[in-house]
Amino acid sequence: MSSFRWLKFACLCRSFLCFISELGTMSDFPLEANIVGFLKLISTLLVVCSLSGLVQSQAQPPVGPNSDPVYQQLRNVGLSSEAVTVNNFDFKRDAATFRLTGTVCFVAPVQGHVTGAVFVGNGTMSLDPPMASERATLKLLSKEGEFVERFEQLVLRFTDTTYEELKKAGTAGGSCDAGLLRDSQNAMRHDRQLKYNLDARILQDVLASDPGGLFVAFVHGKKYNGKEIFAIDPHGAPTLVHPVAPEEVEFVTYDENKLGTWAAFHESEEYKDGTAVGDQQNYTYQITHQQLDTTIEKNAHLNGKATTTLVSLVDGLRAIPFDLFHTLRVSSVVDEKQQPLSFIQEDKNDDADFWVVLPHPLGLGEKYTITTAYDGKDAVKNEGGGNYYPVTREDWYPNTIAGGIGQYTAYDMTFRIPKGMKMAATGVLVSDSNDGGQDVSVWKSAAPQTVAGFNFGKFRMQEAKLTSPDYLVQAYVNEEPPDNVKALVNRVQGSAAGEETVNQRVTYDASLGNMSTLPAMKQALAEAEASVQLYSNYFGPAPFKQLSVTQQAACNYGQSWPGLVYLPMCYFYDITIRHQLGLDFRDFGYWRVVAPHEVAHQWWGHTVGFQSYRDQWMSEGFADMSASLYIQMAEKNPQKYLQFWNDERTMLLERNNMGYRAIDAGPLTMGYRMSNYRTGFNVTRDLIYPKGAYVLHMLRMMMWNNESGDQQFKEMMHDFVKTYAGHAATTEDFKALVEKHMTPDMQRIGGGKMDWFFDEYVYGTELPTYKVDYNFEKNAQGDVVLNLKLTQSDVSSNFRMLVPIYLELANGRIYTPGRMFAIGNGTQEAKIPFTGLKDTPRRVMVNYYYDVLASN
Repeated sequence: MSSFRWLKFACLCRSFLCFISELGTMSDFPLEANIVGFLKLISTLLVVCSLSGLVQSQAQPPVGPNSDPVYQQLRNVGLSSEAVTVNNFDFKRDAATFRLTGTVCFVAPVQGHVTGAVFVGNGTMSLDPPMASERATLKLLSKEGEFVERFEQLVLRFTDTTYEELKKAGTAGGSCDAGLLRDSQNAMRHDRQLKYNLDARILQDVLASDPGGLFVAFVHGKKYNGKEIFAIDPHGAPTLVHPVAPEEVEFVTYDENKLGTWAAFHESEEYKDGTAVGDQQNYTYQITHQQLDTTIEKNAHLNGKATTTLVSLVDGLRAIPFDLFHTLRVSSVVDEKQQPLSFIQEDKNDDADFWVVLPHPLGLGEKYTITTAYDGKDAVKNEGGGNYYPVTREDWYPNTIAGGIGQYTAYDMTFRIPKGMKMAATGVLVSDSNDGGQDVSVWKSAAPQTVAGFNFGKFRMQEAKLTSPDYLVQAYVNEEPPDNVKALVNRVQGSAAGEETVNQRVTYDASLGNMSTLPAMKQALAEAEASVQLYSNYFGPAPFKQLSVTQQAACNYGQSWPGLVYLPMCYFYDITIRHQLGLDFRDFGYWRVVAPHEVAHQWWGHTVGFQSYRDQWMSEGFADMSASLYIQMAEKNPQKYLQFWNDERTMLLERNNMGYRAIDAGPLTMGYRMSNYRTGFNVTRDLIYPKGAYVLHMLRMMMWNNESGDQQFKEMMHDFVKTYAGHAATTEDFKALVEKHMTPDMQRIGGGKMDWFFDEYVYGTELPTYKVDYNFEKNAQGDVVLNLKLTQSDVSSNFRMLVPIYLELANGRIYTPGRMFAIGNGTQEAKIPFTGLKDTPRRVMVNYYYDVLASN
């Protein structure tokens, strides 16, 4: 019966009771002999009316955060009286094998599902990943060839068949410490390395129409670490620690002093049948459209309303996770009919993940639209002087978990900001107006985007309209410095400046250089213009027709969103102030390339997306390589270009304070996982940026020739962008595309494949060393003849490379006669006549343009 019909029935009941009550007050009411039966009828109606009210209340979804009754049961679940004793019981979970001797106590069932257990006794967990690279990482972190952890305490949470297996294997009886379960709950909810709402994730399976496959083991290790988690999640286990990983299986430590992902991989069966290739995100849904209405007040408090249309990618989806900044608190969630929906969001200092619980499961491919109202502070900061700093970039609105990596969404956005401020945002500006004390701007995505963002402040703006390609480029710079910079200037000037307050305009001291960022606006605009033109030539057109290059209050990093670049404030300082602040010490040319690097992300990361963290080396590495093209084009001194590549190599080969070189720590496809307590937390930055750049640079140099220059390389990159525009590409996708554009030399050395190159430099950690010996002679015609010996060493026996040979001619010009094939450790010899060359060259060089990433 519908809630409306129940309501009508309840009203009829109440009306009838009122009528009987009225009759009871009438003196002439006939009291017959069957009055007892009549009263029983009244009693029955009272019960029915009461039940109707109960059913009516249950027909409405619980309103308010964390009010779903099933979620509350899972959130507060404890141990039941059910326990079994097991003896040398082995059970496998993918690549992990657990052996237990002791007592297993189960948690109380919820909706008929037992979702956890506690073990006390003696146990071991062995782990043998199906990938060689993962076994190598496990060996690096454990310092042992075989990983076997010992433990006496284990907490399990699951929605798979673990309960049935353990119950069947044991005999009834025993007891456990309930505090172990509470400890695991507290770790997930409060530990700053985790803060993941595991209860909501379990709820997702409990409410789903299909059986779940979640398995999470909190291992109190005695050998390696006392804070270990082994997890299997068909939706992607790394939501526990790493939010952008696609793998279903993960082993991590969350000890602050030994933090790291020790192993992560797909289910082992996928490697056997070949379906593990690609590393696609395990999303349960895709957002197709976002309507965002955002108000940011003068004190930076953010009020938002997001209307989100999504499509279910699985059958039976009911509990849906979103990525929302933890200080933005949700006040309501409604469906298209404005009916309230249940949602989950714990305290902002705990596991504050935002989940929406639908009233019914979604089928595969089914669309659903929700509207979320939220507000809070700290997502944006008012830094003073009209400088506003968007702290959170991916989750200032309810976004797909992991920021929607690999997904593209259409956006319509309205921003309301304090009057006098200017807004720059992703997409195309539709309108801009004043409404009372607010500036109101409307933006629309020109094409589906990977993410949406904004930057605003008391900006001045300059723009340039390009015709080839058709592009509007704008530069936004703040009129005044933020309060912390004004305070710095006041401290330096001291009494000589009269101790001016931060609200007063400051005349800057010469010892600090020019603290105003406005003079660098033209430079930012010019670099952005030149970069857009250059990259359009090399890579093809991007789908975005507008680019805003903006100043942000942060000094130490840049970032790029579709059509929007955030440049560090210190980029806008002149070289004097950067030197005074020590920002040029070992900067490896950062300030010269940060703008062209971030502009390049319009192609790498946004036009062409990356599928997972294992493919992110393409986004960052290709952007770095693009910056090298800018340096080669913009700098009159060719040594600046060579210095760029020398700096890239230095970052890869220098040892950090942990004794590790970035190039040795692991392959490019390990991505951000390479930073851990053993290798050091700089390794990722010093690996995927420069080595990813080198991979693309080496391909460019393999394709370059004296006749057509970069033409073949350009054709390959145009093809890559055209093929994957608006899609996420994997490493294997790129390799397949390179194989379409190989030169004859590349085809010969690899037998028509590029596996050799990718195995060496993308999936491997090889680093060759080269030595060249040579002499010149002349033949009977007086032409120069080169006798050359090229030695390759420090590599595996199968390592192969195309090594370009360069001559510095007598007139100082650099000329390349071709490339030599080098295979394994050994020496290749060649005798090369140069017909018509009469003047003996000055010298022979290999790797002159850093064509090959090598130790020398």
